[in-house]
Amino acid sequence: MKISVAMCTYNGAKYVEEQLSSILKQSLLPSEIVISDDGSTDETLDIIESFWSKKNQTFPLAADVSLTVIKNPLSLGVTKNFEQALLACQHPILALSDQDDIWQPDKLEKLVPLFEKDPKLLFVFTDSRLVDAAGKPLGVTSFQALVVSETERTAVTSGNSQAVFLRRNLATGATVLLRRNLLDYATPFPSEWVHDEWLALVASFAGQVHMSDECLIDYRQHGNNQIGMKKPGLRHYVGRLVFPRTERNTRLFARAKAMNSHPYFLNDQGDAHNAAAGKLAHERARQELPAKRLKRIRYVLEEKRTGRYDTFGLGLQDVVRDLIQPV
Repeated sequence: MKISVAMCTYNGAKYVEEQLSSILKQSLLPSEIVISDDGSTDETLDIIESFWSKKNQTFPLAADVSLTVIKNPLSLGVTKNFEQALLACQHPILALSDQDDIWQPDKLEKLVPLFEKDPKLLFVFTDSRLVDAAGKPLGVTSFQALVVSETERTAVTSGNSQAVFLRRNLATGATVLLRRNLLDYATPFPSEWVHDEWLALVASFAGQVHMSDECLIDYRQHGNNQIGMKKPGLRHYVGRLVFPRTERNTRLFARAKAMNSHPYFLNDQGDAHNAAAGKLAHERARQELPAKRLKRIRYVLEEKRTGRYDTFGLGLQDVVRDLIQPV
């Protein structure tokens, strides 16, 4: 099966050559790389051009890999930039790539056969090793940083991944491979969502999702990540309780509205449509909670009795958050 790599760049001069090198060192090579640059103002595009001009001498086995570079005159943002890159890809299997990570040489060789074995498989994601700016391991993986539970693992591996992705995202985009026809369901990407969580959610309803515990990339954390990750500590959990709720709940409500009005969920006659409607009802109830904490108690308990905190949120964590957080 031919493979396209969709990479998005923005001021990635420092690391993009190392990432491209790791892609061209794959034991199973892609047929093309599509780079969508979101208006870089550094030397990113010059480095890519220079690297590619010498590619055949440095990586002779990758001589047939083609490159397409899309230059955005105005920034699209992460979600829409990845949508553009993915839609420009030509082949049936698409691999997402950030500009600053390092792939293990056997990443594609290990993951692409999963699509060959299961025609219903639409989306694959893996664990990753977190490293610092110099590539030194930080002693934690992305699944550990996300505190992935055994219940969540079981749900994904048993074919019930929508039960997980309706609550939160576990899929780091830099680890993801997908079947191109997932885009038929998922586009247009709503700007209220990040591309990886949106693709994971749609795939969980439209087909099968596979989760691998293997760390097949080094996921670089360097302080300038557009979306970074670290293992949460006590300060993180306490901070969630004292942080004002207004902005977060407004954002979650906007996401639920975007999901409910998206053609895939709007036109579905079954579980996807019902899930979108239920998520919207839940986030609307949370959005409309009174400002004063004592007045919230009744409404939070009523929402808890519907079961929607467990289906569409983090259960007791969100109950406590809604009772305690200031406006």
